[in-house]
Amino acid sequence: MVRLVGVDLPRNKRIAYALTYIHGIGLATAKQIIENAHISAEVRTNDLTTEQTIALREALETLELKLEGDLRRFNGLNIKRLNEINCHRGKRHRASLPVRGQRTRTNARARRGSKKTVTGKKK
Repeated sequence: MVRLVGVDLPRNKRIAYALTYIHGIGLATAKQIIENAHISAEVRTNDLTTEQTIALREALETLELKLEGDLRRFNGLNIKRLNEINCHRGKRHRASLPVRGQRTRTNARARRGSKKTVTGKKK
């Protein structure tokens, strides 16, 4: 099992797709990392040698990206700052509503949660 930046990578996936399990690494960045580490894109995680794993670690360190806990903390602090200054975006985060101007009359189900049925008004 390969463990990078505190994340266990899935075993039977190609290394580029396995690296995307690390928070802060997308597919484009993962491909750049394996290119810098001089590893073939077809290699699967369970076929990695120790030298290749070490090369991946070094490639991750040279990119100087915020990953995993540091990135989550950075994003959390940004949201906390928006809440504290009481700006519009902060209020939307607090109310668990869409932040970037999307409509809420319909849709926005992922953000607002499942439907709650309201009974009709009796006469």
